Amino acid sequence: MGEERRICDYEDTDYCGDFWEGQGRDYEDLTERIALRRLLPHRGRRLVDLGGAFGRLSEFYTGYEQVVLLDYSQSLLRQAQARLGQDGRMVYVAANLYALPFADSAFDAAMMVRVMHHVENVPSALVEIARCLAGSGTFVLEFASKRHLKSIARYALRAQRWSPFDQAPYEFAPMHFDFHPAWMRARLAEAGFHVKRQRAVSHFRLAALKRLIPPRTLAALDGLCQPTGRWWQLTPSVFAQCLPAAAKGGGIAAAEHLFRCPACESLDLDAAPEALACRGCGRRWGVEDGIYNFKAPSST
Repeated sequence: MGEERRICDYEDTDYCGDFWEGQGRDYEDLTERIALRRLLPHRGRRLVDLGGAFGRLSEFYTGYEQVVLLDYSQSLLRQAQARLGQDGRMVYVAANLYALPFADSAFDAAMMVRVMHHVENVPSALVEIARCLAGSGTFVLEFASKRHLKSIARYALRAQRWSPFDQAPYEFAPMHFDFHPAWMRARLAEAGFHVKRQRAVSHFRLAALKRLIPPRTLAALDGLCQPTGRWWQLTPSVFAQCLPAAAKGGGIAAAEHLFRCPACESLDLDAAPEALACRGCGRRWGVEDGIYNFKAPSST
């Protein structure tokens, strides 16, 4: 299972109600959807939403034959089940990014929005994601940028000590990281990704503007500005469309296997109503109310 790493856990929190619904973030939600419509393929065989929480971005699932919603929090996955149902097309998985329980090349598309800022070891997470993506697959990543106009202005006025131009990640709160765009591009390249397109998102994330201008109008303006991400990234959120830099086996998502044992990497898993039993190492991974739990082996 690898070394222990800090993991941000939203278990038993009301992430939807506390952060999104009625919390004045309609503008941010709309701008992120604009970026995803431009970068994520509209249809495909198998999609994984990494850190998908309660399924906020489920509108982007409709064109895929199978959708895996992964999150570390089982309580958020239960909220997603209540919203999206269990029709056999949706697969709900509790696991962490450092030990993804999926076969190599299992997906032809992956998306990860508002999750990377909770990831302590970015290189390890990106290597795992790259492993699970098919050779012609698309990975759309959103990350929180430290080099945006507001942080630059604060730094110039000496209102903050940390430099937005320093490429090292900045942990502004426990398990909350901002990243320099150049640093993130370098980590993506090391993991085997080529950044094909970038969009700069949330240009107008200012409380005063959000009070004065309706969210849809402000988001539409942001959408017009987002293509500037091709040349510079000076916004608090950056979206990157990433493709495998070199060809690898499996041009489309693997049909035979979805899961692999995160402990021994065996694909030989026996399915039972309450667990997936690994023939390679003997571990059993629980299935609880339709949620595959790969956070720890089952005791039964």
